[in-house]
Amino acid sequence: MTKDRYLRGRAIEPRPITASTTIVELVEEHFLAYNAGRLHEACRLFVEKMLEENVTVGMSLTGALTPAGLGMSAIVPLIEHGFVDWIVSTGANLYHDTHFAIGFTMHRGTPHADDVELRRHGVVRIYDIFFDYDVLLSTDRFYYEVISQPEFQREMGTAEFHHLVGKYVLERERLLGRGMRSILSAAYHYGVPIYTPAPGDSSIGMNVAAKALLGNHLKFDVARDVNETAAIVLGAKRDYPNGKSAVFILGGGSPKNFLLQTEPQLQEVLGIEERGHDYFLQITDARPDTGGLSGATPSEAVSWGKVDPDRLPDAVTVYLDTTVALPILTAYALAKRPPRRHKRLYDRREELLARLRREYEKARARGEF
Repeated sequence: MTKDRYLRGRAIEPRPITASTTIVELVEEHFLAYNAGRLHEACRLFVEKMLEENVTVGMSLTGALTPAGLGMSAIVPLIEHGFVDWIVSTGANLYHDTHFAIGFTMHRGTPHADDVELRRHGVVRIYDIFFDYDVLLSTDRFYYEVISQPEFQREMGTAEFHHLVGKYVLERERLLGRGMRSILSAAYHYGVPIYTPAPGDSSIGMNVAAKALLGNHLKFDVARDVNETAAIVLGAKRDYPNGKSAVFILGGGSPKNFLLQTEPQLQEVLGIEERGHDYFLQITDARPDTGGLSGATPSEAVSWGKVDPDRLPDAVTVYLDTTVALPILTAYALAKRPPRRHKRLYDRREELLARLRREYEKARARGEF
């Protein structure tokens, strides 16, 4: 080895930024080092590898992204362009996503407000976002009425629940004439399944619980969610020659684990031969040294079987606020790639589950599990 090996990288000689500099030029010509450099790598990984036709892209959503407007501004366009094939989200993101779709507003505020005074005036704060307390009550009434409908009177997975809710949200958007603003309605329209690993941990789950006290029969089948998500990842590898699975992680928490545990479910629990997800892209502000999952690195995920060890060069972690990184990455992707064909994985859930069951039965027959 010689020192030339370490000096092969592009020389840092950016041109001056001008009034006409585009988002693509900004990423490719000016995001050269530190976390800007990692965001550059993330944009290139997403556009050049993760959006190939043979790749199935799963996204996880954590943190209050939809109250900040990222649902309608970034995630819905990604769904519309076929750049996201399935989603794992906190219930809170989907609940707050609904506010906009059914006609309510949230407003820019300040993190330095007096919260006792806000409470006195019926104003709710999410850091520097303000909204009327009645927005919560009205959204609760929306969910309370929706889950009273006959199609909800049974046990179902969260993907089916969100699909059914998305139908009602899309109809409300149509009546209001505001266009598609909701992750739920876009996912319904394009057949993108949405899972919530902790369905009781949000106002949606709280309304389901309230209705249960009155005899409503809606229950969530979490075992079905675990199997459906594993079946989606297995399908990603089996549906195409050289099929691949990509994970696009916004934040961390339970949705990150639920997205990633699909591979241990296949390998460790079901005994199906697999090596892990192929592409790993995470935007997080969490440190790895505290031991929390939100900051866990892709190399650590290799030790669990979550990420293919041979694919670590195609793993990028960006230590940046999602509200900064996601709009840039979305704009870059829309500028660089034409829309992909929608995989409509929601419509294929039973088919994918049947394949998972067959492969599990084969593994058991071979005595591997």
